[in-house]
Amino acid sequence: MAEHYLKQALKQSADADARTASVVSTMLNEIESGGESATRSYASKLDGWDGDIVVPEDWFRDADNALPETTKDDLRFAHARVRDFALCQRDSQQEFEAELYNGLVVGQRLIPVTTAGCYVPGGRYAHAASAIMSVCTAKTAGVENVIAASPAKGADRINPAILYAMNLSGADTVLALGGVQGVAALAYGHFSGLPADIIVGPGNSYVAEAKRMLFGRVGIDVIAGPTESMVVADETADPAIVAADLAGQAEHGPDSPVWLATTSQPLGEKVLELMPAVIASLPGLSGESAEAAWRDFGEIIVTDTREEACVVCDRYAPEHLQVQAADLDWWLANLKSYGSLFLGEETTVAFGDKCSGPNHILPTRGAGRYSGGLNAQKFIKALTYQRMTRDAAHSIAQVASRISRLEGMEGHAMTGDVRLAKYFPDETFDLSAKGAA
Repeated sequence: MAEHYLKQALKQSADADARTASVVSTMLNEIESGGESATRSYASKLDGWDGDIVVPEDWFRDADNALPETTKDDLRFAHARVRDFALCQRDSQQEFEAELYNGLVVGQRLIPVTTAGCYVPGGRYAHAASAIMSVCTAKTAGVENVIAASPAKGADRINPAILYAMNLSGADTVLALGGVQGVAALAYGHFSGLPADIIVGPGNSYVAEAKRMLFGRVGIDVIAGPTESMVVADETADPAIVAADLAGQAEHGPDSPVWLATTSQPLGEKVLELMPAVIASLPGLSGESAEAAWRDFGEIIVTDTREEACVVCDRYAPEHLQVQAADLDWWLANLKSYGSLFLGEETTVAFGDKCSGPNHILPTRGAGRYSGGLNAQKFIKALTYQRMTRDAAHSIAQVASRISRLEGMEGHAMTGDVRLAKYFPDETFDLSAKGAA
């Protein structure tokens, strides 16, 4: 395949290092054994928070009063889009019952988990949209208890926009806890008495590692790494738009990869020329993060054909993938590995991040090869059942007994044998394992 780099990353985005894993393991053990007092101690030590852990009603009233009506209108707009998309996802999954064999009836029930823990980061940025993405989606899926957690720091409460979004989305309980202690409290049921069945939501490397270590004890959405974005473009793309989209996503943090795959070398060269000035236009921390991310993790890959560009995109399996190219339907049909896809110049990752509807909690580090992002179905268990008549058991039991013996599982075979003996006492069956070792 003919592909070459106009710019290649200086570093690789790393998994959690040994120090992070050690810190998180120690914290989880101490919080589990020490209970709520240990959780409070970490909140005080790490965030300087010694106030209420369970958010009281007056905090929500104060948050409502603190926000301008335009901000609340925007959050309501985002909530409606996320809710409606989650409803479509929920309703696309169906319960069913079918007769697979005469007298053998099987089926599927869709049952929401009982308790979901939604972690909402509150560090570098105020992630009000993340509150909607997690809490609203869980409630739309039918989760009975949604426990949300977000950090309160120093003398400050949880960010009022986050509080408003949580309340708007239907959170049943909100905990003023961040970091590992917030995730641990959700998992262990601290302050709510309701251990989470699943924990969802983005966070820093410590939050991600805590979710990874707790997986199995609880379900999780994804093990999230740094935010990553790819644009795939041809000669019809606007290089200024492409540069803006790459820089806008690099703002997430100094370790957030941004990539361009293009079939047009002139486009790639123009984007490379534009990036420094676009990044320089970003203020403060946004500009600093974008500059480091582009310097260390930014890439531009040029391919000869769009088929080759698809191979590159699927190899990277980016969290966000934007297509700025002709024949969007072709790209939709041929791209296979990504967290969420943004087709055409008219849409962009920021629209999905904030308010357009599809969820922004997405797989990273190549996990788009085998997993999608957070969705209503993540909160719903597809549980199977079966029942059968004795006539159906006449055939099923014979086959099950013989396969069990083929596998050397005599106890399994016995459960079929006893039914045949009870239901059909006058018949003789050949229940030996043909061809067994």
